[in-house]
Amino acid sequence: MAEELRKSVFNEGLITHLSDAFSHEMSSFDKKVFHELVFQQDWEDLALKERMRRITLSMHEVLPADYEEALHILYKVAPTVGGLQGTIFPDYVELYGLNAWEVSIKALAFFTPFSTSEFAVRPFLIQDQKRMLGQMIEWAGDENHHIRRLASEGSRPRLPWGQSVPALKQDPKQTLPILEQLKCDESLYVRKSVANHLNDISYIEKDWMLDVMKSWYGKDSKTDWIVKHACRSLLKKGDPEALSLFGYGDDPGVNVTGLSLQPHVITIGDSINFSFELSVEKNMPLRIEYGIHYVKAKGNRTQKVFMLKNVQAKAGQTLTVTKKHAFKDLSTRKHYSGTHTLSVIVNGVVKAEADFVIE
Repeated sequence: MAEELRKSVFNEGLITHLSDAFSHEMSSFDKKVFHELVFQQDWEDLALKERMRRITLSMHEVLPADYEEALHILYKVAPTVGGLQGTIFPDYVELYGLNAWEVSIKALAFFTPFSTSEFAVRPFLIQDQKRMLGQMIEWAGDENHHIRRLASEGSRPRLPWGQSVPALKQDPKQTLPILEQLKCDESLYVRKSVANHLNDISYIEKDWMLDVMKSWYGKDSKTDWIVKHACRSLLKKGDPEALSLFGYGDDPGVNVTGLSLQPHVITIGDSINFSFELSVEKNMPLRIEYGIHYVKAKGNRTQKVFMLKNVQAKAGQTLTVTKKHAFKDLSTRKHYSGTHTLSVIVNGVVKAEADFVIE
C-alpha cells in the first residue's frame, strides 16, 4: 500500500504537469533542469515525504529567488493540483517562508483547501507558538471549512506524519480555545479533526480530556458525535470513566453464553468463525467488542480490540452474534505461531474467552 501510494502520488505525471504549468506562468522556466533536479539517481529509493521534499527543493531552484515572486506563481498553479500531491505548495512555505510570517500565513490558508497545510504549520508553531496559536484561533472562525479544519488538525499534539511540537505534547490544554470554537461545527470534516485532536490528548492528559468531554456531552448532537469519536481509544482500552460517560458499565445482568470458535487450529492466511449469545435482564446500552491476544515474535502476547456493534438492548432480549476474522499477514500486522485467545468484551468487561492455535 505504501509503495503504491508513493508511486501514484509523486510521479512523472505530476512533474510534467508542474513543468507545463510553471512554463505558462514563467517564460524562462527550464523544464529540462527541473526534471533532472527531481529525478536524480536515488529517486526510486525515496519515501513518500522524501519525494515531496525533493520536488519542493527542485521548485526552489527553478522558480524566482524572491520568495513572494515564487509564491505568486505557486498561487496560480496550486488550484490545478490536489490531494497529497498538493502538499508541495505548503511545504514550500514551510521551507522558505518562516522569516516572512504574514505573507506565509496567508499562503498556508490559501493552499490548504486544495490539499492540506497541516504539516507545514508545525515549524511556525515551534518558532512562535503563542502567535501561531492565536492565528489558529482566528482560522477556527473562518467561513471556509478547510481553513477551520487546519486550525484543529495543524495543532494536534500527535499529528501523524507531522513534525513533533514538544510544547503541545507537554501541555495540550493550550489548544482548548481552538476546539471550543469548533465543537459544534457544521462540517463533519472539521468535527473529525476535533475528535482526532482530542483522542491525541487522551494519551497525554486523560483525566483533563475526560473532564472536558463530560462538560460537552449531552448538549448538541454534533458535539456528542465528537465526544464519542474522541473517546474511542479510551473505550477500546475499557476505561471505566469513559465507558460510564456513555452509560456503559459492568452489570451482572449481562450474560454471554455458547461461545463457539471454529476451527481451533489454523495456519497463517486462514480465518476463524466465532459466535455467541448475549442476554440482558434489563434495558441498557451495550458496547460489544472482541479482542484477539496475538502471539508476537518474542513469544509474548498483546491484545487488539475490534468493534462488533453498539446496541440499545431491551430487558429479556437475547442477541446472537457471529463474526469471521482473517489472519492474513498485513503491512501493519504479522502473525506468529502459538496459542492465541479470543475474548468477548461487553461494556469494557471480558465476558467469555476461547483459545485457538496458529500453526
